[in-house]
Amino acid sequence: MPEYVIERDVAGVGDMTDEQARATVLKSLEVLDDLGDEIRWVRSFIVDNKIYCIYFAPSEELIREHARRVGAPVDRISEVRHLLDPTSVRPGYGRGAGISASG
Repeated sequence: MPEYVIERDVAGVGDMTDEQARATVLKSLEVLDDLGDEIRWVRSFIVDNKIYCIYFAPSEELIREHARRVGAPVDRISEVRHLLDPTSVRPGYGRGAGISASG
């Protein structure tokens, strides 16, 4: 199934409280449940005034329908062409090297 990166411009989203974030996630999950198994949200990254979301879906149209029902903006949808990470070229990279998620 195609993987997509969704870019959303949302002024002040980086200042969202944990409670606001939880409410947003719950609403998104409710809509995803209604849409069925064809669309899957993987994760989102919130930075200052943008949200970058990773989804698996059969089409951009289904992602746009999800966003419409949630009331979330969609500024750009890009289909992932290649996935690169350190372990794709060097298996085991980072294990036992004192690397943490926070850097």
